[in-house]
Amino acid sequence: MGTNNALIRFIHGTDWRIWLGIIITLLWIVGGGWYVLQVSETAPTQNFSLAAVGSFLEGAFAPLAFLWLVLGLFIQQRELANNTEAVRRTSEQSEKQTQAIAATEMNARQETYFKIAENVKHQLGGISGMLLVSSIGPVGSGRINREQMDDYFAQAARGDDSVFARMFISTDFPDEGGLEEMLYGTEIRTKHSRNYMRAFEKLRRLARNCDVDRIIEDTLMQGAFGLLYERMVTYDPKSTNAASSTEGQ
Repeated sequence: MGTNNALIRFIHGTDWRIWLGIIITLLWIVGGGWYVLQVSETAPTQNFSLAAVGSFLEGAFAPLAFLWLVLGLFIQQRELANNTEAVRRTSEQSEKQTQAIAATEMNARQETYFKIAENVKHQLGGISGMLLVSSIGPVGSGRINREQMDDYFAQAARGDDSVFARMFISTDFPDEGGLEEMLYGTEIRTKHSRNYMRAFEKLRRLARNCDVDRIIEDTLMQGAFGLLYERMVTYDPKSTNAASSTEGQ
């Protein structure tokens, strides 16, 4: 049973051109044999010398040699085409694997970003809270008393990390001298603002490196933390002085 299956697979796996060549060769040999028999019967006294036999065999098998040469060329072309197709499929598979690896790496980066972003946003919320205390809280102008400030910190502890950032971007605080005074009016406020910007810039770089379309970065910049960062950059005395020096030159 196994031998029969192997024979069937061999027959189906063999190129049809080979079978065509075998059939033509067998028919040609049978026809040649029949021709020799006919000549022997019609001319029994004819002398077949070695030279005559050699010439006959040369003429008889020359077409077969040419036939197998042509068939060999066609078979070789088919093998080359199959090899080319195999190389193409291998290349496509390699490209898909490369894309899958890149996608997996990007997903890993994004997962890492979101884990880090959660902690960094807690940090940004704490810094902006301390900055608010120093500017309009009990330590600052006193617009927000201690009880209200405790409520805001409790809200931040419940997961609303951007509560203080939203307060900064909700108004320009003209009574306190404007947003520039609130962010950089004292040494401690300047320190808080610079710490905030450094932490946010690190988070922004992470967002940029894990999303080629920059959707995550755009979302970050358009949120409360990003808008507060832009205001800090706008009112930063270092940036203002640098711009003034450039204009003066």
